[in-house]
Amino acid sequence: MERDFGRTAEFALALSVPGGIAIAALFALDDLDGGAAIVAAAAMLTLSVLMAIASVLSLARARAAIDRLGPDAAPDEAAAPGYRIHRLSLAARAIWPAVLRLRRSWREHAARAQAQLAAAEAVITAVPDPLIMIDRQRRIVRSNEAAAEFIGPGAQPRDLAAALRNPVLLAAADALLRGEPVRSVEFALSGPIERVLRAHFAWIANGPNEGPALDGAAAILTLHDVTALKRSEQMRADFIANAGHELKTPLATLIGFIETLLGPARDDVAAHQRFLGIMREQAQRMARLVDDLLSLSQIELNEHVAPTDRIALGPVIDEVARGLELRAAERGIRIVRALPAGLPEVQGDRDELAQIFQNLLDNAVKYGRPHSAIEVSGGTGGGTATHLVRVAVADQGDGIPGEQLPRLTERFYRVDTARSRELGGTGLGLAIVKHILNRHRGRLEITSTVGQGSTFTVWLRAAGAP
Repeated sequence: MERDFGRTAEFALALSVPGGIAIAALFALDDLDGGAAIVAAAAMLTLSVLMAIASVLSLARARAAIDRLGPDAAPDEAAAPGYRIHRLSLAARAIWPAVLRLRRSWREHAARAQAQLAAAEAVITAVPDPLIMIDRQRRIVRSNEAAAEFIGPGAQPRDLAAALRNPVLLAAADALLRGEPVRSVEFALSGPIERVLRAHFAWIANGPNEGPALDGAAAILTLHDVTALKRSEQMRADFIANAGHELKTPLATLIGFIETLLGPARDDVAAHQRFLGIMREQAQRMARLVDDLLSLSQIELNEHVAPTDRIALGPVIDEVARGLELRAAERGIRIVRALPAGLPEVQGDRDELAQIFQNLLDNAVKYGRPHSAIEVSGGTGGGTATHLVRVAVADQGDGIPGEQLPRLTERFYRVDTARSRELGGTGLGLAIVKHILNRHRGRLEITSTVGQGSTFTVWLRAAGAP
């Protein structure tokens, strides 16, 4: 209102100035006396004010009509009687068709922009790989759902370093934003399971000199999980190295016996029987070794992908225990199952969980004292660990010295190498257990007392736990 009043006063003054000058000139030339000059000036000022008020009101109505052509107005509202175009001035009515055309053009442009934005959003959401958009300050301004696994929840924008704390990745992002030709880098994310990622960088539009895009984004970062590929390559190298090392001894034994049977013992029937028995044991040992190496390699290949099935541990352990009862009975060992009835289900893969308890119970049977007992107990964690389920396998063997406990899950590590090989061990059982638990996001605890026995406790996530 104050603005309109000021405009009215200014307009009236502007209209009255020329007339005022004319009246003053006439008065100066004595063509107009004082009374007539005052009356003329008052009439002219009144007329100017009325004209100014009429013009300002007309402009106000035109402005109000244009304001109603906002984004919330219906498409046909401009043509509705509520606009009362007849109340506008002649000049306003003259430009009104142009205003409506401009409005239609603006609506069409806004609709196209909205459609392009929706298409861009759909593409970002549909990309299966993690996609992150960063601005020129290296801040994350937008990301898709697949990226949440790596950058976690959090308000945006935020610095890339707060989400992915890897110096290789951050250095590459900084180099890109400086205009250097960076395309892709590989980096590792540490954690319970190390993951190897390949990051691809690309400028939005044509390069670093282009203006910002959606939400101020300047570049796109896409992440590709190459953990399986890297582990496959490492698996092949490890398999060759491990197999070559561990197969050397049984192969040398087989070759030696074969040469003996082909040479000095060619006609010795008793030697044939004894040597063939030893050769069969060595061949079986090689077969077990190859099976364990293949199993370990397969587990490592999928270690970064956690299983999601709901598994009841009781039936799995019962099945494994029944399969080992005959071997345990040969040594006079009893397998005592003391799992509580209400043990929660766990999140995991049934075959791999069976492999865990197969290895633990098999070791307990091998290394437990004859005529002793193996106890399998369980429960849930206490305090803040109620989402964890534990199963403990306790034997009554010779025990393991404390300094050797941290190395038990290493490949081919044996406390007593000669005894382990004599009992058919490959040195890979606990390594397999460790890697299966890594895949299940669980852990293995080992306690032992020399002369009394050892306890191997498996911790797993309860089904439905975070």
